[in-house]
This record gives sequence, structure tokens and C-alpha cells, in this order.
Amino acid sequence: MLTIREVRQAGNKDLRIEGVVLTMYDKRNNLSQQVEQDARENLGDLVFNTVIPRNVRLSEAPSFAMPVLTYDSSSKGAVAYRALAQELIKKNNL
Repeated sequence: MLTIREVRQAGNKDLRIEGVVLTMYDKRNNLSQQVEQDARENLGDLVFNTVIPRNVRLSEAPSFAMPVLTYDSSSKGAVAYRALAQELIKKNNL
């Protein structure tokens, strides 16, 4: 939040946060669950419903200089990013 404030002061007074995306999420990990709970309690609707899971295919894609949607479009990570895009579209009535 401090970075947003600094950017606003430096010249972009209209900058706003569209939302917060939880990434590298592992539902088996207690820390991931705690971070999600804290984020949702403290930031409310600012946190997107879609979470991006920890996923090997997401990690591999940059090594091949490819976006995950091209590298493995059916991977859990790719599916999650498409869901996030749909959530953004719906949120902004596009």
C-alpha cells in the first residue's frame, strides 16, 4: 500500500488497486490458508475469488519463453488464470 501512495504522490493521482490476487496457493499448506483468511478479513472484496495455485507447469513455462496458456493450456495454473480474466471482465462489466 505504501508503494501505491508513493506512485500517487509522484504523479499518478488516479492510480487505484483493481484487486489482490493470491498466487502460489497450496490448499494443503496451513500458511496458505492463513494468508488467504487474513487477506479476505482485512481486504474484503479487494481480494479476487480466484486463486492461482502452486503449479509445476506455471513454473516451467518461462523456461521455454512461453506463457502458460500456450505451454500447457489445460494445467491448473492456466485454468486459474483464465478464471481470473473472466472475473476481471465480469467485475468491470466488459
